Order: sequence, then structure tokens, then C-alpha cells
Amino acid sequence: MTFVRMTRTPVRPPVARLALPPLVALSLGHFLVMLDVTVVNVAVPDVRASLGVGAAGLQWVVDGYSTVFAGLLLLGGGLGDRFGHRRLYLAGLGLFAAASALCAAAGSGAVLVGARFAQGAGAALLVPASFALLRAAYPDGALRARAVGVWGLVSAVAFGAGPAVGGLLVAGLGWRWVFWVNLPVAALAALLTYRYVGPAAAATTEGRSAGRSARRGDPAGQLLGVLGLVALVGGVNEAAARGWGSPWVAAAFVVGVAALAGFARVELRLERRSRRDPDGRVPLLPPALLRDGRLAAVDAVGLLLSLGYYGMLYVLTLHFQQERHYGSWATGLALLPSVGMGLLAAPLSSRLAARRGPYPTMAGALLLGSAGFLGWLAVGPHTPYPVLLFALAATGLATPLTVVAATVAVLEAAPAGVAGTASAVFNVARQAGSSLGVALFGTLTGTLGPVRGLHAAALVAAAAFLGAAALAGRAPRRPGRA
Repeated sequence: MTFVRMTRTPVRPPVARLALPPLVALSLGHFLVMLDVTVVNVAVPDVRASLGVGAAGLQWVVDGYSTVFAGLLLLGGGLGDRFGHRRLYLAGLGLFAAASALCAAAGSGAVLVGARFAQGAGAALLVPASFALLRAAYPDGALRARAVGVWGLVSAVAFGAGPAVGGLLVAGLGWRWVFWVNLPVAALAALLTYRYVGPAAAATTEGRSAGRSARRGDPAGQLLGVLGLVALVGGVNEAAARGWGSPWVAAAFVVGVAALAGFARVELRLERRSRRDPDGRVPLLPPALLRDGRLAAVDAVGLLLSLGYYGMLYVLTLHFQQERHYGSWATGLALLPSVGMGLLAAPLSSRLAARRGPYPTMAGALLLGSAGFLGWLAVGPHTPYPVLLFALAATGLATPLTVVAATVAVLEAAPAGVAGTASAVFNVARQAGSSLGVALFGTLTGTLGPVRGLHAAALVAAAAFLGAAALAGRAPRRPGRA
């Protein structure tokens, strides 16, 4: 008799499917925010011709959005943690859409800058809420990592499409359509949020925040934080027109430093008081978040990353349009090898972060970006365009690789009850870096001239990326003091 040994084929567990409607709803808001970081750059010459805006005013058109965005992000994250992220996400979408309509209808530079400020306020409400709702909508770790990858990919697509979309709209319909295009996207995002980001995600985030909602806010911290950031960026913006020795510029720097020092003092005092009085005011920026070495390192990386890349993007837009005399559409296409790399980088970064961890991924990408910036040192107004491709592609690949890996790192390190605030701190660092980078690099080109200014900006950007790579490489992998 022959005995046959029967083997049982192991049954693989079913692969969980990623629910797309909530992800699309939450990604569209982030898409709008990132699109407006880059879509306006190529419209700058047409805005100047149409509204008669000077050099400092044009920098505020680009920079005012990021400045207010950074200044109010902590408030947006805190309000979401206290009152519910779904409400804040929808409110942010509404404010962003209304401000976009005002930008499109602006009849003067002052109105346009004010409307850009309002856009930044709407972005500050919806971005941390989007992050917190994403975390709550996908509690499974594997699905959450995939969702973050898609979320990062959408923002990378928006960032990459900005110059090309802006160039196409400006060339075909006029610069005002750079802002009109936001309205249908915002309406679609709000509709999908009402239908698909419902009780489950909203209740999770609101339930975690119930203990914080009854506590009073931090108006002094908010006022000092916004005042400090706006004063510093304003001082750098005006330095190109007034000179670094101008009393106005010096006063702006003194006010900015004093306000930020006061902000730090207020937050530390509120933290000490909240330990004694659980029902008292809560600090806008809980200092305990920055005592976690992981979050502190990632926030510093975000600031240096945005300072280098977004500052250089502004300078390169001026370089192509003023030195090479490219039109809006041609400038968008010229920048495409850089900003379009996000399509490759976002999925690649999520896989690398899953295999090697987010910190080595950030360090390697930042070293690549630093090498790319150094490539601009050999560039002049008549350098053939193919010579620029390495610098464009290297920096364009490094930036979204770093952003997605850093987002994963924040997601892993953030305490559940303050996910919106932790996300807001990271985005504050990024937007503050972007504002300072545009202001600083714009001032360098205005002071040193187009070519020498471009080279100086490239050196500063390369140094910023090198510093960020060192921080990412030495960041702790477990909670600890910075």
C-alpha cells in the first residue's frame, strides 16, 4: 500500500483594499495648496504689467501666501484638534475658494496681496485637518502607508503641474485664470468630503479632541508667532528695495526676533501652567513636541528643504523669463524636468521609507539635491539648456523624495491626540522656509545681479540641503530629547 503525503497549501490572507473616495477628497485640498505654491510664479511678469506692481510687491504676491500659511498653521492644527478636523477642512476649503475668487478679480496690487494672505489662511486650516483625517480614515498601518504615498503623489503632481498649468493659463486665458481654476477643484473636494469623509473619520478625530475642546486657546502666542514671521520675511523682502542698512529693515528684524522670543516664552509658560491647571489655556505649540528628537529633526529638515528649493524655484523663474527671455508657457516647460520629478519621487519615496526607514531616505535624497544645486554654479544667461537638465532633475527628484519620507516620519512619531498640531508644526517649518527662501534669494538677485545672485542662491541652497542631510542622518529613531 502506498501512502501519499498530502500537503496543505497555505492560505494567504486577503489583501486589504485602499478605499479611494476619502483619499481623493482629502488629497484634492492638498492639491490646491501645493498648486498655488508654484502656479503663480510664471504669472509674475503679467501681474506686473497688468497691475503695475513693483519688485517688493511681486515678492509679496508669491511670498505672502506662504507667510500667512506658515503663521496660521499652528492655529489651524490646534483648532482641528479641539473642534474637529472635518469642520476645519471644509471651512478651509471655503475660505481658500473665496480668496481665490478675490485674487482673480483684484484690481490693484494691494488687493491681490491681501487676497493671497487670505488664501494662506484657508490653506492653514485645511492642510493639518487633511493630515489628521487621513490618519483616522486608515487605521491599518499598511493601508495608511499606502494612503500617505498617494497623498504625497497628489501633492507632487500639483507642485509639478504648477508652472506648466500656470504657463498654459497665462498664455491662453490670462493670469487671472491661475486663480479661477481653483474654484471647481475646491467645490469637488467639498462635495466628496461631505459624502465620503463622514462619521467614522470625523468622530475619531473629534473624540480624541474632546478633552482639549473645553480648554481656552492661546491668542498671545498666535499673535506673536504671526507678527514674528511676517516681520522677518518683510524685512528680507524689503532689503532688496531699501537696502540692508535701511532703518525700516532693521526695525522689521528687531520686531521679528523680539516677537518670536516672546512667542517661545509664552509657550513655555503656558506649558508649565497647564500641568498645574488642566482646565487652563493650552499652548499653541506644545514645547513637548519639540523635545521629541525625531519631530525636532524632521521640522528642521522641512525648514531647510523649503528654504533651498522654493527659493531657487523663484530665482529660476526670473532667470528663464528675464535673462533668457522665455514666455510664460516656455518657462513652465523649462521647469518641468525639475517639478515634474514628483511623479516618480512620491511612490519611490514611500517604498524606500518602508524598506530602509524615512531618515536614511531623507539623507540620501538631500545629498542628491545638494549636488544638483552646485550644478547651477556653472550656469550663465547663454548656457545651453541641456546643460541645465542635471541640476533641474536632481533637485526636483530630491525634494519630493524628502517630503514624503518626512511626512511618514511625522506620522510615525506624532502622538495620536495632537496629530493635527504635529502636522501643523512640520508644515509651519516648511512654509516658513519657503517664505524666507523666496525673500532671501530674491534679495540676493536684486543686490548682486541676475548671474551672481543665481550663483549665491545656489550656494546657500546647497548648504541648506547639506545641513538637512546631516540632521536626517543623525536623527534619533526613538522618542527622546532633541
